[in-house]
Amino acid sequence: MTTRDTTPLLARSGEMEVARDARDWAYMLGFGAIGWPWLLKSLYGGRQSDKADMLKRLGLCADALPNLGSWKADVGLLNLIISLILSHKPQVVVELGAGASTLIAARALQMVGAGGRLVSFDQHDDFVSATRQWLNTNGLHADIRHAPLTTKTGQWADLWYGLTGVPDQIDLLLIDGPPWAINPMIRGRADQLFAAVSRGGMVVLDDAARPGERIVARQWKRDWPAFDWRFISGIKGTLVGVKI
Repeated sequence: MTTRDTTPLLARSGEMEVARDARDWAYMLGFGAIGWPWLLKSLYGGRQSDKADMLKRLGLCADALPNLGSWKADVGLLNLIISLILSHKPQVVVELGAGASTLIAARALQMVGAGGRLVSFDQHDDFVSATRQWLNTNGLHADIRHAPLTTKTGQWADLWYGLTGVPDQIDLLLIDGPPWAINPMIRGRADQLFAAVSRGGMVVLDDAARPGERIVARQWKRDWPAFDWRFISGIKGTLVGVKI
């Protein structure tokens, strides 16, 4: 399965079997109870007409991205990624959470034609392999790596990607994983990569309107004043930080 397929509403069984402590369970249940309106919005991928226009903009065939919604990146986020890559021409893009955004970012980098590199991490090994093949089918390439969730001590959550081969310099950091069902604030741990973001480089956090990500955003703004942070409203909300 790749993100081009219809995905289930619930987290994959492997995501529910990882070792989580009582804090993670309490956060998930509590935030699920108060955050269900935002979680419902996370299931919406955008209008079909907007998706068709986006694919036309990229010169991709109409069935290159047949399914959006059900936790996938929505058209608004994907169009933002395209615009950022085409305008800023990043040399190194790092992505947490592979899927539709991997295809879109790889194609945008290909259009720029400046040798930009996309390194994408995801916790599901089979998903990594299938997504890599999906990109190859569309004449695209990305360095997609398996990064299983491992137990580590951290401010936001005890689980985080087992990242290997992270570039020393990042021009665009896309954060669309791990899933909220692990811990609603788990994406806060992405800040361990902020020091590698180049001057003028950007951080993009998806689902920024959800309660957990709002808490993360407030803390990031306090801890990382070297970034100029702004919130972009949309279906799910997006937080963008530019390193000054």
